[in-house]
Amino acid sequence: MPPRTKKAADQAELFSASTAKELQTILWKAADKLRGSMDAAQYKEFVLGLIFLKYVSDAFEERRNELAGELAEDGISEDQIGEFLEDRDEYTGAHVFWVPEAARWSWIAAHAKSQGVGELLDAAMDAVMRENAALTGVLPRIFNRDNVDQKRLAELVGLISDARFGGTEDKPAQDVLGEVYEYFLGNFARAEGKRGGEFYTPQSVVRLIVEILEPYNGRVYDPACGSGGMFVQAGKFIEAHRGRGHKADIAVYGQELNERTWRLAKMNLAIHGIDGNLAARWGDTFADDRHPDLKADFVMANPPFNIKDWARDEGDPRWKFGVPPRSNANYAWLQHMVSKLGERGSAGIVLANGSMSSQSSGEGEIRQAMVEADLVACMVALPSQLFRTTQIPACLWFLAKDKSPQGAKALADRRGEILFVDARGMGEMVDRTERVLTAADLAKIAGVYHAWRGTASARDEGLTYEDEAGFCFSAGLETVRAHGYVLAPGRYVGAVAAEEEDGGAVAARIARLTEELSRLFERSAELEKTVREQLEGLDV
Repeated sequence: MPPRTKKAADQAELFSASTAKELQTILWKAADKLRGSMDAAQYKEFVLGLIFLKYVSDAFEERRNELAGELAEDGISEDQIGEFLEDRDEYTGAHVFWVPEAARWSWIAAHAKSQGVGELLDAAMDAVMRENAALTGVLPRIFNRDNVDQKRLAELVGLISDARFGGTEDKPAQDVLGEVYEYFLGNFARAEGKRGGEFYTPQSVVRLIVEILEPYNGRVYDPACGSGGMFVQAGKFIEAHRGRGHKADIAVYGQELNERTWRLAKMNLAIHGIDGNLAARWGDTFADDRHPDLKADFVMANPPFNIKDWARDEGDPRWKFGVPPRSNANYAWLQHMVSKLGERGSAGIVLANGSMSSQSSGEGEIRQAMVEADLVACMVALPSQLFRTTQIPACLWFLAKDKSPQGAKALADRRGEILFVDARGMGEMVDRTERVLTAADLAKIAGVYHAWRGTASARDEGLTYEDEAGFCFSAGLETVRAHGYVLAPGRYVGAVAAEEEDGGAVAARIARLTEELSRLFERSAELEKTVREQLEGLDV
């Protein structure tokens, strides 16, 4: 018997995968080997674009088979069935994208050897976008370029064709494909390092925000939506608690600055069955707010930390609590999100730890004004190493426009109070450099918040709130004033955490200085290259 080729071995592994997790791992390893010299950012578009095309094609075929079965049961003739199967309304009415024949995966796989696979894929992407207005300008058309190795591309198409997206753990093919898409996003974020943070937030952090906010229904907004992870997790939360059919109970609104990332987000929402409004194109949230009149019930965001030289306008009406400094946009993000909240809206925001205590350039005064307006509901200090893409320590801000009992909701009256949670000692290391919050960690943090707020979920579980030394403390505004409006939980939760606070502040400063030094080195290298090129151009 001749030895198996590497391709055959990869295919055999894909066929043997019995769980979604195994499939993700095997498919990633196989696809990564085909990457060659292509950088992660470009390869990301290739792979995720192909997975998306496979998803819309599988969903189309699934609906087609379902429709054929229904028509046959109704006694419809084969000729009539054929006509019905090509009626696009039968697909779009079931929230399935219409896929023209030449864009269907089976057609591409059948013709890949006889025709150029790159040309076929670009044409397929064009056809899907042309037939589905929601995908206009979203899908990548990069497969037939001169620098693309068509042999490797054909192998990648073959691998995705051979993967058994259905029949794993009794999950629908669409769910498995969605999980593969998320898994690949996470791996690409790791591969791209710091740049990966522009489109990906660690899943355990996103889950914590969603578990605390509980966005069961209403308008959900993310002004720096990256690849759409906040929205996907909100959809999963609703499915887990109220069933798949209730995902439509939320209306999703988002904005993203980066064109490539905006495309990823549009595909990510589509692959998870979420009908989101991410605007007609990408744009800068500060300079070009794409949802100017929106009032959201929930805001969830992980904006870029400590960005400088942002689109600052001193006369912007969003700066109700003070004009943010040009040198740091943290308080611009916070005030933008406050401006988007409805009368009883709430928000969960990831920011650098420095935002809790900074006194520079008027930030202390803005924070004081926000506290005095009773907008801050909860502050959570996160453990280190949750984010592979930055060493800057991070925290969560939870804002609320209304901390009253809210009538029939019968919540605890928390006006004039802020809950402080120190979670720096939580999480477990999954490898040498990355930590995740466990299910138990998430349950404890979210549980103490819901007990404090007196939500229905806390009542259902019989949870009552008590301060816990070293972990959580409910502080009145007088106490916060006494601490100079510094919102670092270690100042409030007890002596154990307070002793670590100074060390945490030092670590934060070291991380910021290290990042600044790295930027200076990068700038120095760019200037050196420019000078060298100019000298080479001189006739001396």
